[in-house]
Amino acid sequence: MSLYNTRTLLSHSPTTAATVVGDPHFISASEEGKSIISAQASFVFGSGGTACKAYVQTSIDGGLTWFDIMCFAFATTTAKKVSAVKMWSVLAAAYVPTDGTLTDDTIKDGVLGDRIRCKCISTGTYAGSTTVNVFAVVQ
Repeated sequence: MSLYNTRTLLSHSPTTAATVVGDPHFISASEEGKSIISAQASFVFGSGGTACKAYVQTSIDGGLTWFDIMCFAFATTTAKKVSAVKMWSVLAAAYVPTDGTLTDDTIKDGVLGDRIRCKCISTGTYAGSTTVNVFAVVQ
């Protein structure tokens, strides 16, 4: 039995410059009170391309507005990256949320909504077997 419910936020093979958004995943009633989201992004480089960024996002208004809480930035090298954000951190008053523009390889602690998703923005033309996969768990 798994200790955590692992969610696949994104499984994508970028080929042309595009923005792709994965399906939202809800934080279930049994997970309420948990305050950390850990995520792993895996990028397998085939050829071509320029940049591929995966933004883990959350929403606190029922999915009307999504904003970045993690950014995983990749280019032309196969890599895996892990990040985690926690709810119980001080967030600057009147923080202006970003949507697909959080600084490369950074996180935004202090706010988690009732759902998460992943937005992937790729530039250039990737070829071969280039893939990006993002998985997350709520702790």
